[in-house]
Amino acid sequence: MVNKVLEQLDKEELIKLIEIYSKNWLAMDGVWFQSVERKFGMAEAMEHDCNIWEAFTKIEAQKIKEFLNLPPRPGIEGLKKALQLRLYANINEDEIIVDGQTLIYRTLDCRVQNARKRKGMEFHPCRPVGVIEYTGFAKVIDDRFECEALSCYPEITDASCNCAWKFILKNEQ
Repeated sequence: MVNKVLEQLDKEELIKLIEIYSKNWLAMDGVWFQSVERKFGMAEAMEHDCNIWEAFTKIEAQKIKEFLNLPPRPGIEGLKKALQLRLYANINEDEIIVDGQTLIYRTLDCRVQNARKRKGMEFHPCRPVGVIEYTGFAKVIDDRFECEALSCYPEITDASCNCAWKFILKNEQ
């Protein structure tokens, strides 16, 4: 069922609405996380965050894969296209660097860390969640991908970005 109001919006209005929806999604993610964090502490909040992202990232990847009509194993180009359509892509500044069978995804400006900094909060220790999130996303797009964190709080190795992830497409033996 399609919301009839959406059918009346022009392209610019739809793009603006997608940005609003993406910000609302991220706000909801932050609100529940901070609620658990305040009541039970960071460790408990991170446990639930990992569980939620393990499920959500696969749902998001599958829906994007279907939208793009990607084949079962679309390789580097398929992952690149899919990453560009994630909810995060609408609200974070990022870049993608492709070199052969390797793709580097870098978040240059992260709304989550910016919001926590603005509120005087400790940064979100996103590395463990990110490993689950990015690995799960990539493997739904193409099960041959391996993923590793290059730089992600609390283990920042590249100060020019908020986080950096490396995806390697492994050939079957």
